[in-house]
Amino acid sequence: PPRGPAGLPARPRRRRLGLGFWLPAGWIGLVVLGAATADFWPMPAPETIDFLNRAAMPGTVGEIELAGQTELSDYRYPLGTDNIGRDILSRLLYGARVSLTIGLLAPLIGLLVGGALGVLAGYYRGRIEGVVVAAMDVILAFPALALLLAITFYLGPSLLNLILALGFLSVPASARVARANTLSLARREFVLAAKAMGASDLYILVREIVPNVVMPLLVFAMLLVAVLIVAEGTLSFLGLSVPPPTPSWGAMIEEGRELLDQAPHVTMIPAAAMCLTVLSFNLIGDRLRSLIDPRESRL
Repeated sequence: PPRGPAGLPARPRRRRLGLGFWLPAGWIGLVVLGAATADFWPMPAPETIDFLNRAAMPGTVGEIELAGQTELSDYRYPLGTDNIGRDILSRLLYGARVSLTIGLLAPLIGLLVGGALGVLAGYYRGRIEGVVVAAMDVILAFPALALLLAITFYLGPSLLNLILALGFLSVPASARVARANTLSLARREFVLAAKAMGASDLYILVREIVPNVVMPLLVFAMLLVAVLIVAEGTLSFLGLSVPPPTPSWGAMIEEGRELLDQAPHVTMIPAAAMCLTVLSFNLIGDRLRSLIDPRESRL
């Protein structure tokens, strides 16, 4: 081991989260806070239309009914209005609820179902592993877009159906991560010692395997959240996201694409919010991975 002054063993360098974690975490916290408190902000409802100020630039003043009021009031649009005169800030905050709900709940389904299947396949091996791996390969081979189209056509476009569909599609990736980590853990000394002491499979899975698989899955979940937020935006262009007038960041980007040459802020503002959020989740996931992976740098 490395030596310090006077030949004493050097104290291991403490790994810190740093700005690479706290800045993205601060942005995500700000988005979550804004989405949670959107009902209390003095701004128009996301579906309120100002016909006199369509595609208005940020800072434009309009006369409109604010939330919780019955009379028209002067209101300065901080981020402007969209193509039909709706407040972009209001739709951005309410749309964050949809995008974050999809981005958080869909990966949760994948982690719970896929994680459980992956742990069982990696621990028991044999026929169970063969069935699980084959099932995951079938799901991965099935065109994701065709599945989403089928679900939307059969059940109708809704937030719940979209979460279930994206959650189902995230199961194979989560199962592979859990299986890979379980395969390495099943050969570790503490697991072999528990088996030698007569511990049951249930005890080993709950006390030894699962706690060590959770952290890699959580790191993977951060990356998966970012992917699914972008996926929701992509599905909006195909009409497979939440139906209007419910706002979402993807729908806001799609609605402003015809005004890119005249009013680019209609598309660029929600696109920037999505970009920063996706980047933040990616940075947090990378930072957490570097902390739990001993092969990563300790800086």
